[in-house]
Amino acid sequence: MTELARFSINQMTVKQLSLPELADSCGRLGIPNVGLWREPVQSYGVDATAKLIRDAGLGVTTLCRGGFLTAIDPAERAAALDDNRRAVDEAAALGTDTLVLVSGGLPAGSKDLRGARERIADALGELGPYAERHGVRLAIEPLHPMYAADRCVVSTLAQALDLAERFPAHQVGVTVDTYHIWWDDDAPAQIARAGAGDRIHTFQLADWTTPLPAGVLNGRGQIGDGSIDMREWKGYVEAAGYTGPIEVELFNDGLWARDGREVLEETARRFVEHVIR
Repeated sequence: MTELARFSINQMTVKQLSLPELADSCGRLGIPNVGLWREPVQSYGVDATAKLIRDAGLGVTTLCRGGFLTAIDPAERAAALDDNRRAVDEAAALGTDTLVLVSGGLPAGSKDLRGARERIADALGELGPYAERHGVRLAIEPLHPMYAADRCVVSTLAQALDLAERFPAHQVGVTVDTYHIWWDDDAPAQIARAGAGDRIHTFQLADWTTPLPAGVLNGRGQIGDGSIDMREWKGYVEAAGYTGPIEVELFNDGLWARDGREVLEETARRFVEHVIR
């Protein structure tokens, strides 16, 4: 189905499916690409996953996730860097050129946002060349400001690009995720900035629905159920020169409680209806 040619299903959207079930279901529906997550990949085995995905004829658009680079304690910082190097190794083994980074929140007891961002920059200076040697790009993902304290001190595309632009574009770029930036009037201009520097490394979709659930994290809405005009955001990234895969990444307890194959089919259908047509 040509309308699905750019579609990628992020594994988290249908996390109730095992990797073999996901690969089989993608084949049945004509879905060409997947975005993978480290934890289920590690459980199944990195090499086994790579073979499974390769044998199914699927492309791997991203690996999620690296990051969490804001630690002050030297031992914690060293452990985080080691884990991110492993993530780069895994991405290379899986055949994807993009590792998504969730940068990390404030360390316990700290209120220093600027200091946390500088520690991210320091870490990128070490990880960028390592990733380049393995054919992998680092994609900083800004998260909605509600996550700044405990999850990601990078809240806007402007902040992500301020970090990324300290390094070569083939080492460090950004993730454009509608769920996290749709509210930001400056985001379209920042998408253009990212495109001009060849730094849009992945484009992800999720809708914003209200009321937000308790805990917030698992409130990403199915495409078409919320407030975001997906075609508009697709237009922004395409005007900026991005022609790559479009990944749908949903954290949603309601979707996870349903049959995963049904959710996958629904997501592919919504992608065509609300993004392509």
